[in-house]
Amino acid sequence: MKALVALILLVQLPIHKAVPAAPPAPLGCDDPESVAAAEVAVNYINGHSHHGYKFALNRIEDIRVIPQGPNNDIMFLELDLLETNCHILSPTPLANCTVRSFAEHAVEGDCDVKLQRVDGTLSVLASKCHSHADSSEDILKVCPDCPLLASLNNTEVLETVSAALNDHNSKTTDSYLRLLEIGRAKIQYHPAHTVVAEFAVGATNCSAEQAKANEGACQLLPEDQSNFGFCTAVMVKLPSQDLQVDCQLYGHQVPAPHIPLCQDTSAGLVPSAAGFINHNLGLSHNNPVASESSSSEIFRSMLSAKSVAKRAVAEAAQHDKVPRPVGFVPPPPPCPGKIRHFDI
Repeated sequence: MKALVALILLVQLPIHKAVPAAPPAPLGCDDPESVAAAEVAVNYINGHSHHGYKFALNRIEDIRVIPQGPNNDIMFLELDLLETNCHILSPTPLANCTVRSFAEHAVEGDCDVKLQRVDGTLSVLASKCHSHADSSEDILKVCPDCPLLASLNNTEVLETVSAALNDHNSKTTDSYLRLLEIGRAKIQYHPAHTVVAEFAVGATNCSAEQAKANEGACQLLPEDQSNFGFCTAVMVKLPSQDLQVDCQLYGHQVPAPHIPLCQDTSAGLVPSAAGFINHNLGLSHNNPVASESSSSEIFRSMLSAKSVAKRAVAEAAQHDKVPRPVGFVPPPPPCPGKIRHFDI
């Protein structure tokens, strides 16, 4: 009889089912973890760019975190970057580089980056970027007299760079400099017809005096002695003619592993300048030490993460149609993040 009563009581006991743990709250674009990941991504992008200027973070557009196991996550970032005034070869730390102002005809970079976080350590698996200048219409609305970016293969730009480099080499007693690439150029017509050009240079194994005899024999210094620099030229063509040139050499630069230094493009014009309106951040790079080897696989997973994010936004919007209590203040959206400089 006692056994029967015990059995009845056991049957009547409530059964407690295991409640699955709630998924972690989505990571916000301005959370410290997101900002730390973005900083790693920006340093990686600048470290693997071979042309143009360093870019700085302007905004984190989106972040997705996909758990892979204990203390192991894959992170997908969408970043907005802005061009700075530091050439990619400059040793100046990014923190000391100035973001070009809106009126300087700003250039924005859009990047997708895939990272892995293992035991708190971040590493970039892949990145894909492209850049574009703000529209001329937007610039002229704010600053009607501001000069706009000119095509790097514009005849006046090429003439200015050639004249500036010749002028510098004719007056220096140091190494003969050779053109690496044109970075930026502007042409202003009022109140004076002026061409402003910025370009990267490299020291050769010739002195300026030796180059006069046989310029074609002058080659960029070998990697273990390399010395790159940056020049700005201002040529006034009308109403009077004037040329001002300022060239600064950085000294020997030690390249990071897997990152070649700029290659010699020979004296004269830069082949890569043809057709470019402004510096293009065009970059698609896979980390050679990453486990993934297929870029198409990596960026398919990026697109998949984006589609998941879009579905989540749509579901949240549908959920927000539910009536809320009076005085309810919804939490701020986790993404996109704050704008650090300006929106273009």
